[in-house]
Amino acid sequence: MADSSVGSLSTAELDRFRLEVADFLDNHVPDEVWEGVDKTTSYFPPFSAIMTMHKLLATKGWSVVGWPEEYGGPAWDEDQRHVFWEEYCKRGLPLMVPQSVNMVAPAIMQFGTREQKSKYLPGIISGEHSWCQGYSEPNAGSDLVALQCKAESDGDDYVITGQKIWTTWAFEVDHMFLLVRTSNEGRPQQGITFLLLDSMELPGMEVRPIIGLDGFPEQAEVFFNQVRVPKSQILGEHDKGWSVAKYLLEHERSGGGNGQFILKREIDWLMTLAAEVDDGAGGQLADDAVFKNKVAQLLVDLRCLAASENYLRKIGPHHQEAAQMASMIKLESMDLTQHVAELALEVCGSFALADQYDALKMGSTARPIGPASMLTVMAKYLNHRACSIYGGSHQVQREILSKMELMK
Repeated sequence: MADSSVGSLSTAELDRFRLEVADFLDNHVPDEVWEGVDKTTSYFPPFSAIMTMHKLLATKGWSVVGWPEEYGGPAWDEDQRHVFWEEYCKRGLPLMVPQSVNMVAPAIMQFGTREQKSKYLPGIISGEHSWCQGYSEPNAGSDLVALQCKAESDGDDYVITGQKIWTTWAFEVDHMFLLVRTSNEGRPQQGITFLLLDSMELPGMEVRPIIGLDGFPEQAEVFFNQVRVPKSQILGEHDKGWSVAKYLLEHERSGGGNGQFILKREIDWLMTLAAEVDDGAGGQLADDAVFKNKVAQLLVDLRCLAASENYLRKIGPHHQEAAQMASMIKLESMDLTQHVAELALEVCGSFALADQYDALKMGSTARPIGPASMLTVMAKYLNHRACSIYGGSHQVQREILSKMELMK
């Protein structure tokens, strides 16, 4: 999405930039955000913490650092973006709502009209508006082209009937982008249209939160009963929304290039946990040879992920290998996320079995049961089981990679 040009700053200039970023993050982030960091139980921190951080970054012009300057991104080169994400992610700070910043925004830039760009992009930058993704259905998840939520033409409107599911933050955000079936003729991909919804409270629309395994809602079901949406809300062309969807999915799967920093912090957290656990022989589990060997394998996998992300950063999102690398990064990052969560659970043992629901609530003063560092262990393990499914299952990613290799 951003310019992939090589950095132009000197080492001293880049060091000063790093200090500027670190100073701002260390001295201006409010307590609510840090509480959200400590209570993050999945890929997504608590929504209130995300939006508070988004609006804070917007005051510095840093809320959409991966965007081109012409659309509101900062005038940074790739080295500056790399430094920013390294400093940001090593503090565990919440990423912006990816459905807004990293998914629908690039699609609007690529396929949107001038009016759509001026209407939607400023609200994403400021944090005034946030988006959810209406893709998956009960019988159309990884096989997305099987979707049946239909939109029938009626004058200047579409009338939408159907259901979406596993829609992250649908009960919190105020906008939705979704795929609908507008034709059953030809190949399934040919009858899909991409729509932009300006409200989550349109007449006939119902949102039902889904309670996750950790006891908190994150996803939702969304029902459409004769919901009217103006045809001016099409992104791209009628019946050709699959091209928009594919473009968007590539941005979703690449993860923005910051997975290496997020997972480095998770491995550091894992080491902290192990330092608090007795190895049964008078020492710390962190010094146990078997444990250290398992961590070493995680660090090898982290180096592989970093190499993939850095290569994609170098070639840019429009390179012929970009889609292939996005699938590779999705596989690498999600596998590593699950492996870290599994080892954290193994380290904590019975400490992870406590019901921490009260202590995990935002604003709660309830004390954790057991060490505070272990508060989120079980919740992360349970939620991260879905990593190999959402955003395109591992099987789908491997099929994409194999097809690309066979076509060479």
